[in-house]
Amino acid sequence: MTSTLPPARLHHIGVQTFDLDNSLAWYRDFLGCRPTWTAETFSDLTVSRLPGVSRITEIVTDGIRLHLIERTGRERRHGPEDRVQFQHLCIAVDSPEDLRAKLALWHELYASGAYEFLRTDPPTEIVTDAEGVQSFYCFDVNGLEIEFTYLPTTYLPTNDLPESA
Repeated sequence: MTSTLPPARLHHIGVQTFDLDNSLAWYRDFLGCRPTWTAETFSDLTVSRLPGVSRITEIVTDGIRLHLIERTGRERRHGPEDRVQFQHLCIAVDSPEDLRAKLALWHELYASGAYEFLRTDPPTEIVTDAEGVQSFYCFDVNGLEIEFTYLPTTYLPTNDLPESA
């Protein structure tokens, strides 16, 4: 199956952390990242996907955008069994129609039976936040969570990140 949808582009990578302040300091000092926004209240969808979420802060530098996601309720350890890995990647599309088409394509590919999925969870519905950003979440065949998002023109475009401070 070949998609005729316009190409998508990476918007951000979500990184889970047990210590947001520590992560902010490290990414600032190591990559020169600076915070652009922080959220401490979340939709039901976010809470269901990220149990224990307490804060999310976006940081940017030179074309890199990360969402640092602090989750409470687990003890921070130093062993490999508690290694924190990236939580999801986010791919931006050009329109709400493209977003709906990506969601429909996921369902079509899943229903085809041509692929073996590690996680069989269906995608979420499309949600819209207070700034008009629309998103849905799905899993790839390996169980990696992918967010697809449409950013309205009033939102900072992906290719127009502020320069590093």
